[in-house]
Amino acid sequence: MAKERFTPDFIFESSWEVCNKVGGIYTVLSTRAKTLQQVLKDKIIFIGPDFWKEQESPYFREANSLLAEWQWAAKEQGLKVRVGRWTVPGEPIAILVDFNPYFEKKNEIYGWLWEHYQVDSLHAYGDYDEASMFSYAAALVVESFYKHSLKPEQKVIYHANEWMCGLGLLYLNNKLPQIGTVFTTHATSIGRSIAGNQKPLYDYLFAYNGDQMAGELNMQSKHSIEKQTAHYADCFTTVSDITAKECVELLDKPVDVVLPNGFDNSFVPATAQAFARKRKAARKKMLQVANALLGEELDDDTLLISTSGRYEFRNKGIDVFVEAMNRLLRDRDLKKKVVAFIEVPGWVGEPRKDLQERLATLNIKHETLNIKQATNSEQPSFNTPLEVPMVTHWLHNMSHDNVLSMLKYYDMHNRKDENVKVIFLPCYLDGNDGIVNMTYYDVVLGNDLCIYPSYYEPWGYTPLEAIAFKVPCITTDLAGFGLWANTVFGHDGQLEDGVKVIHRTDYNYSEVADNIKDTVAEFSNMTKKQIETCRKNAEALSEKALWTHFIEYYYEAYDIALRKAQMRVH
Repeated sequence: MAKERFTPDFIFESSWEVCNKVGGIYTVLSTRAKTLQQVLKDKIIFIGPDFWKEQESPYFREANSLLAEWQWAAKEQGLKVRVGRWTVPGEPIAILVDFNPYFEKKNEIYGWLWEHYQVDSLHAYGDYDEASMFSYAAALVVESFYKHSLKPEQKVIYHANEWMCGLGLLYLNNKLPQIGTVFTTHATSIGRSIAGNQKPLYDYLFAYNGDQMAGELNMQSKHSIEKQTAHYADCFTTVSDITAKECVELLDKPVDVVLPNGFDNSFVPATAQAFARKRKAARKKMLQVANALLGEELDDDTLLISTSGRYEFRNKGIDVFVEAMNRLLRDRDLKKKVVAFIEVPGWVGEPRKDLQERLATLNIKHETLNIKQATNSEQPSFNTPLEVPMVTHWLHNMSHDNVLSMLKYYDMHNRKDENVKVIFLPCYLDGNDGIVNMTYYDVVLGNDLCIYPSYYEPWGYTPLEAIAFKVPCITTDLAGFGLWANTVFGHDGQLEDGVKVIHRTDYNYSEVADNIKDTVAEFSNMTKKQIETCRKNAEALSEKALWTHFIEYYYEAYDIALRKAQMRVH
């Protein structure tokens, strides 16, 4: 007979990215919140750092009436917290905590950590202290709330994300052993560092010693907190099978459950009409930007492709993307013009004034033409390129930027007679960048094809987001998402499946670039019907990755953690 599953009465989840949009973990938590909120109705509480002093967080709405009694008690205890709602689907409760007061007792906290859990904080530098003080503060919040508002018989989970939240998990493991703890490493700090330092990760994974590499790469403290948290947590988890292998080799600890990253499709336009309208608007805007920058007429038959994500030049495969576009320039099978956007936030200075002026002129002309009921053939455009027609915003480090340097190295200057143009859009698409002025989700659905040739990618949200918006994409089997797609298909994903999954190793960079080039050329030869099939299959795969399916793995993790906590206490 199957044993009955333990389910939590209360979940506290902490992350540096609660109400703080800096990377993929924000997407994991903010899209999953709605599913848990539907089940737990305000019994899921997210804890994040409060550093919104001068300006209010755009992702948080304070509410003094929420948990009012506890708020009062917390202030009496000297905790500086703000309680409110995270303004994402489901609007869960979020507690933002000010961690600055704990810096003065940092050494005492680190001493305690060494004494109880052998965590080496001696080599700490950079963001280690900041993250640790936040983590400590988050644990104090949970301890205070637990003692004030919860009963001993209630089953409680504390879920910590990444090494940044490890200290708090260990503190609660010691002070409140009745709480079940879950730790998720989204990418091991050592694995990311090995990959980022141009060392081959995969062929030698079995031979790397995590502790030794931590010393070599000056990562002792982050590695130490991550490793000890993995060993002491009741349930140790990661986001994909590929990172699970890393955990075994580099942290000497197999994971208990793999928690793949799901998606909430509530921001995908619900009706075909709304979707078509948004897609049309996105394409129009991107083609306008391209025309103003390149001084070239581009019709709607132009293939719009893009890559996006964090600016990790090698890990995210941005280098291979540029390489593939360079090779595509000379590909005779390419049947359409291509505009390839690289949408990764660089060290951005300001939007280009000359480009802004041209876009403003285009808008005025469009409005005038609309009054005259213009035909498409009369659409206004420019026929001379701007200087440096590869970038939409000036950067602080124009001469040392990886993307611009590679384009220059290959003499890719977006010349008129070339069929492939590459445009670097080096900023967050938050709707206020000064050039595109549309959010990322409003832009991505205008693409024909998205390309994410990752070398190091524990999961890979960008391809999942693309297919949710019916945009076929190319990724690799070094991304957790790519591996998952292959298991769903039962074979290596092909373009007609909606996701092309390219085999990638430590050493086949050139092969990957060729494969991307060939796939784009193949796509340019597809009929409307074939493209429609790709788009339908992409959308169908994305529906298999909704949180409604993937949340099941979390319930399994909670069950494991609660059982271990119960055994510890009884």
